[in-house]
Amino acid sequence: MRYVWDFDEPSEGGKALLGGKGAGLAEMTQIGMPVCGGFTVSTDACRAYMQGSKVPAGLDKEVAEHIAKLEQQSGKKFGDLKDPLLVSVRSGAAVSMPGMMDTVLNLGLNDAAAAGLAETTGNPRFAYDCYRRLVQMYGEVVDGIEPNAFEDALTALKEKRGVKNDAELNADDLKELADTFIAIYEKEKGHKFPQDPTEQLMRAIEAVFDSWETPRARVYRDHAGIPHDLGTAVNVCQMVFGNRGDNCGTGVCFTRNPSTGEEGLYGEFLLNAQGEDVVAGIRTPQPLEEMEKPFPKAFNELVESMKTLEQHYHDMQDMEFTVEEGKLYLLQTRSAKRTARAALRAAVSMVDEGLIDKEEAVKRINPDQLDQLLHPMIDPKAKIEVAAKGLNASPGAASGKAIFDADTAAVLGKSEDVILIRPETTPDDIHGMLVSKGVLTTRGGMTSHASVVARGLGIPCVAGCEALVLDLDAKTASLNGKTVSEGDIITIDGGNGSIIIGSVPLVPPSINDDFRVILEWADTFRRLGVRANGDTPDDATKAREFGAEGIGLCRTEHMFMAQDRLPVVQEMILATTTEDRVKQLDKLLPFQQSDFEGIFEAMEGLPVTIRLLDPPLHEFLPKLEETDDPVVRERIVALHEFNPMLGTRGSRLGILYPEIYEMQVRAIVRASKAVEKRSGKRPQAEIMHPLIGFAEELKRMRELTEKVIAEEEAGEFLIGTMIELPRACVRADEIAEYADFFSFGTNDLTQTTMGISRDDAEGKFLAKYVEDGVIAQNPFATLDQGGVGDLMKMGLKRGRSVKENLKAGICGEHGGDPVSVTFCHNIGLNYVSCSPFRVPLARLAAAQAALNEAAYAAAGLSLREAQAMTHE
Repeated sequence: MRYVWDFDEPSEGGKALLGGKGAGLAEMTQIGMPVCGGFTVSTDACRAYMQGSKVPAGLDKEVAEHIAKLEQQSGKKFGDLKDPLLVSVRSGAAVSMPGMMDTVLNLGLNDAAAAGLAETTGNPRFAYDCYRRLVQMYGEVVDGIEPNAFEDALTALKEKRGVKNDAELNADDLKELADTFIAIYEKEKGHKFPQDPTEQLMRAIEAVFDSWETPRARVYRDHAGIPHDLGTAVNVCQMVFGNRGDNCGTGVCFTRNPSTGEEGLYGEFLLNAQGEDVVAGIRTPQPLEEMEKPFPKAFNELVESMKTLEQHYHDMQDMEFTVEEGKLYLLQTRSAKRTARAALRAAVSMVDEGLIDKEEAVKRINPDQLDQLLHPMIDPKAKIEVAAKGLNASPGAASGKAIFDADTAAVLGKSEDVILIRPETTPDDIHGMLVSKGVLTTRGGMTSHASVVARGLGIPCVAGCEALVLDLDAKTASLNGKTVSEGDIITIDGGNGSIIIGSVPLVPPSINDDFRVILEWADTFRRLGVRANGDTPDDATKAREFGAEGIGLCRTEHMFMAQDRLPVVQEMILATTTEDRVKQLDKLLPFQQSDFEGIFEAMEGLPVTIRLLDPPLHEFLPKLEETDDPVVRERIVALHEFNPMLGTRGSRLGILYPEIYEMQVRAIVRASKAVEKRSGKRPQAEIMHPLIGFAEELKRMRELTEKVIAEEEAGEFLIGTMIELPRACVRADEIAEYADFFSFGTNDLTQTTMGISRDDAEGKFLAKYVEDGVIAQNPFATLDQGGVGDLMKMGLKRGRSVKENLKAGICGEHGGDPVSVTFCHNIGLNYVSCSPFRVPLARLAAAQAALNEAAYAAAGLSLREAQAMTHE
């Protein structure tokens, strides 16, 4: 089996075979971009390695053949002791995972070659800078030596020489540092640093394969939904050197601003440095436009390359480059990670520019990413005192406890708001970043690890704050003379780089014009309706603002909890006779009617699905230990159930206490009549009975509902049920006889199908199940399509076998999950309903589901065939 492809060789495997970086290098080479020579070890090799825990047979021979070809191209010899061919080894997965896997630079150097390179180039500083970097990176990546062992030695030498930056160390300093690093390596590993270049190369390739399975990479893939079986490619590139002197440099650039999406120069570069110095945040770089002064020719060529590559890929690009002695080399191009704001701006702009069409613009936006635009911002009316400023690396604002290490953040962040503060972040900090509300660093720029990852996660980041002085041992920070200790509250604004000590009022952001345009385009493509869950007029108003086409779930029990009516509800529950219960219900009726009127008015004739009382009655009473009232205590004991969520709740309450549901139905129809009288527009009220398991239950509840409607002379209302029990799915044909609509309550349907309590499982074993691969994802976040989903398909099919046009939707939290929305589209639901703030995500996901279905059909694929191909 073939495993290796040169950059100039055409391959039909694309990113799946060559990884994103390898495919980009190959494509750039083949369209004439200034790319250094090299080759890619495919993802097939990585998967074979993972299966057998060793390099697949024949790979070493293939690598040697391609090294020989690279020697011919470069005119240099790998292993030469005077002017050796040096190579880098870089990871490159099919799906971009910035900073999660490993890189080793300057492979091919050894003691003799470093001395020879110093003599041949006449630049010993350059030679020993390369060698010390190789020893450090090889030691850390290949042999697992702790980075602090090398970093502490580097810091000590800079302090000894009285310099701040690596670039200020001279040739003798770097030779001394290389010797120190070699001594550290030998002490840690018990043997000499490898002198054989071929051994270095093959072990570095293995190390990159191994980095696919590191905890940080697995955590990132879990978060991003990337399959664990894809593997990574390895790119072996001829080294070009940005650290050869002041006529050299390295940098990162984006073809558009990755924070805003605006056109224009965006990037950073460093003089006399290698690429890792930029992305690792070791030195604070200069803005890209300042590169024109030292390198006018290379700068102009870079700007033209940026335009060419964006036109070629029809997408914003993230590029890495090196300038060696004034000549430009492109090291990488890939689709740029960007904030939601930038994704929207770039998509709309590219449609206007004719680069892409509206369908592509809608498909290109990640629905989950839109959540970034719904994050809080600092209230513009708030009076704040800015303690310091850094770079505005990722937009949004957040307040939280100052935490100085990722491990502590990972623990506290599950239950409290935390801000992770680090000198700079590394891939090993990812578990802490995932749960932090924001990130603050003292070093690094707009393209540092912290900045890129924060933008991808949709959390604010302020980077490169030089006024921030950290004492990690004491877990304190100094901000312009003010001390912040671990646990103190700070606020960061990633939009302008501000840092504030203390908490600051935050406000939700508004949807901008680009957001509206993309959603308007999405609405023209989608078939699936999108409603919102809402229990108050404010909820309804917010739902309308976000484009909801109705209320899919109005929970009446939330209205009972208000302080002005809870005492009446409790009196109703304590009543010992129907007559007394009705008296209290009569007091509640005006409250309920007023609530419904407010919601109907806010929705202005759009459908509102109202679920009648669902929870068990004991939830409205105090806990037994909280009251001394003997009457209340007696009633609490009488209502006690060992498993109340499977006990006397939902329609069971309506059958036992029909007067409760009669009052609620009466309030609904009276509210409808009142709003119609005032506005001239009849509300679309839909009355939903919860927890139906037997057709007879719904038959009786429908009779009760129709009786009240007739008494009120209110005309016709849709009467339906929530499908949240497996039996309801299995006997849906019988239940459909008495239903005008079905609404799948997937929160409870998931619990009753899987036999687990959400409140208990999420805190006990679900996270472990996901981590260990027992299940692919949390079934309460993303619908369990193989279990719960199959029951939904069965219920829908059987219900529509009785009523062909039976309206059906979903009102669990899954209605705002893009993957679950796609499933709902595919099985033929009429609508999804979710929280108001997730309505935009659902609108976009529904459009993408429709566009993908159309693309499959155009390709002659069934949905099942397309899903199988996607999985492969």
